[in-house]
Amino acid sequence: MAQMSMVMNLDKCIGCHTCSVTCKQAWTNRAGMEYVWFNNVETRPGLGYPRTWQDQEKWKGGWKRLPNGRLTLKSGNRLKKLASIFSNPKLPSISDYYEPWSYDYETLLESPVTKNYPVARPYSLLSGKPMNVEWSGNWDDDLGGSREHAVKDPMLKGIEDKVKFEFDQTFMFYLPRICEHCLNPACAASCPSGAIYKREEDGIVLVDQDKCRGWRMCISGCPYKKVYFNHKTGKAEKCTFCYPRIEVGIPTVCAETCVGRLRYIGIMLYDADRVLEAASVENDQDLYQAQVDCFLDPFDPEVQRAAEADGIPGDWIEAAKKSPVRRLIMDYRVALPLHPEFRTMPMVWYIPPLSPVVDVIKETGYDAEDQGNLFAAIDALRIPVEYLANLFTAGDVPTVDRVLKKMAAMRSFMRDINLGGDPNEEIAASVGMSAEDMYEMFRLMAIAKYDERYVIPTAHAEQAHGLEELATECAVSEYDHQGSPFGEGSGQSALTPVAIENFNMLKERQTSDHDTLVSGGSKHGRVNLLNWDGRGVPEGLFPSGGRVAEGSSGGRVAEDSSGGRVAEERSGGAYRGPGDDGPQQ
Repeated sequence: MAQMSMVMNLDKCIGCHTCSVTCKQAWTNRAGMEYVWFNNVETRPGLGYPRTWQDQEKWKGGWKRLPNGRLTLKSGNRLKKLASIFSNPKLPSISDYYEPWSYDYETLLESPVTKNYPVARPYSLLSGKPMNVEWSGNWDDDLGGSREHAVKDPMLKGIEDKVKFEFDQTFMFYLPRICEHCLNPACAASCPSGAIYKREEDGIVLVDQDKCRGWRMCISGCPYKKVYFNHKTGKAEKCTFCYPRIEVGIPTVCAETCVGRLRYIGIMLYDADRVLEAASVENDQDLYQAQVDCFLDPFDPEVQRAAEADGIPGDWIEAAKKSPVRRLIMDYRVALPLHPEFRTMPMVWYIPPLSPVVDVIKETGYDAEDQGNLFAAIDALRIPVEYLANLFTAGDVPTVDRVLKKMAAMRSFMRDINLGGDPNEEIAASVGMSAEDMYEMFRLMAIAKYDERYVIPTAHAEQAHGLEELATECAVSEYDHQGSPFGEGSGQSALTPVAIENFNMLKERQTSDHDTLVSGGSKHGRVNLLNWDGRGVPEGLFPSGGRVAEGSSGGRVAEDSSGGRVAEERSGGAYRGPGDDGPQQ
């Protein structure tokens, strides 16, 4: 089978949150989704979003291996779920995410000149009441209080005595996160109504909004906490890997807008029959290698024949050969999965950051790109390496150590070339690579062009009917104004669903002249142009026919009989339309 996958190079992430903001605008900028971030960036060490999402002893997400070798959900098997189907599942509260807010900007815009500067108070977007901002999507960031919160980071378990929480002198890095689109998704196995499914053609995990009944067990089942509940529609929603863009060969919004160019997207071929066996290995630290062993070499003629026999198009096989994800995972072995111990077989992988090590060397006054210095520092700085191992290899330090040494060797290898020297093949050989492979890895990780970072084959015309059906299944049913005990979006669909957001809610938001969720935040009659899409004429945008409105400068605005607007000032000056005689002002 073929799987659309992503690799992120954490050494290049600057924590600008551009990916989060653009994803928010594209997918979750609507009612019921104010607290939702399909893409978020976390500062490590820290609690993350939602708080302590990595602590599966608390949240019971992912899979666990039974003594007989079988896998079962940590949240319970089918019988347990059936017995407790009407109880509230174990899931984060809004305080674990954060209560979304906006500000009373009108106080700033409309305030007269006063002795004291006006203040825009925060208002909750859920209740509309004034609130105090105490938590947000990345409260662990630089000024968020590391000493207060990061001490509770679940990944510090077992190394607490080695961490002094002097992060300004030790290490800090950013971790962007999206849905992992796993090969063995626990969210899909947790759903009682079968609403979550994995697309056969590209492996993207989606939620069928028509089938979703709002049980929320998928939120508990997902160990990465990347399934969210829309309290307006009563449905679960999650990252879609921007599948409408992927189908036409365009990268995801988060990858397209990434400032650091740290994301790579490509196709991976894998043996679907080996997934369960790989996810069931006894030792957690063997899960990384077990998943790598599931991946197939697209250059192997036998694999090519099998792929074609199973319906994978020829151009997809060619794309798998050029896939930057395959090269980083299989050829260079520098990308690692996030929390393989969850046994979901994630398909968004990460290159661990070398920067914390380099920064420490630089502060001591030594050459931070010298091979000997870098290698010695990686061996000495056990705290960051162990922390990275807890994130990416279930605690297997030698694997992370090997990856960091390859990154350090690449830095030293390229330093000699950039200074005009000859390539030192001994540096490449010290990490088991040739000089040519070392240079090609540098090209891909540092200066790769757009079409090298994103190798995305388009969907085929012969699959169009199936894709159309899938797109329809992913749509929210029409908004039920009469209300329903199973959520506002449940009930019979009167129209053919055409988009994720239901039609009536979209229309209501786009044509509203004020933010109904913030009491006192906007004044009646003003139009929020940030929410208006340019369609139609919202009430309050233009004066109604024949009505004369007083302007703030004392002028008058009115409509003439032909529909044109004429503005007159009391001073006698006139603003005339293009068809009038006389000077234009």
